[in-house]
Amino acid sequence: MNLSELLIIIEEKYLRLLEDYFNDTWGDTKLWSHDLSHHRRVWNYAKEILLYTDDQDVMEQKGFCDKLIIACYLHDLGMAVDTGLNHGHLGRELCQKFIQQNNYDISDFQDVLFAIENHDDKNYTLQDNNNKLLLILNAADDLDAIGYTGILRYADIYLKRGTTLEDIGKMVLENAGKRFENFETTFHKYPALIEKHRKRYLVISEFYTAYNRQ
Repeated sequence: MNLSELLIIIEEKYLRLLEDYFNDTWGDTKLWSHDLSHHRRVWNYAKEILLYTDDQDVMEQKGFCDKLIIACYLHDLGMAVDTGLNHGHLGRELCQKFIQQNNYDISDFQDVLFAIENHDDKNYTLQDNNNKLLLILNAADDLDAIGYTGILRYADIYLKRGTTLEDIGKMVLENAGKRFENFETTFHKYPALIEKHRKRYLVISEFYTAYNRQ
């Protein structure tokens, strides 16, 4: 079995479960920037990274792709409760509930819970190359924060957090810059992958640079 075939099996096993749980928990939360579509895109970016880098190590780590799809689909679910910086901790609790509801062994998913709780640390103080779950979750989440979608996503969440119109542009440029710098550092061995997404990064960078001038 190759990685593409494994990912198809993983989706058949988990997508319905995860999306139903997400929708039930998310309810009528009004935060489109972090709704189910965001989590679907993060999973797709995670698959792109896995397939592009042809990372055979993940084939040898029992349950890695199972853990990754769970982390991708539930990492921001805490936003249903709190849109602030505490959402990672709340997301961990909601993921733990999902694991228990489906009778999985919680001891097998401690790295998933850790990744969800800490994914929003954009100083990447807990990230290292040996923690591939957090590394790929971070990268996939960061890729969804750039491009045209990122322009609107940042505006949505920052306005929900009470950020002033004057400060939004400066905060976006700082945050998006850290995200893309981390992506470059993590995947420097794959220049074509970096250049593909650099074009998307420049879209958001140029937009908010112009925004700041106005």
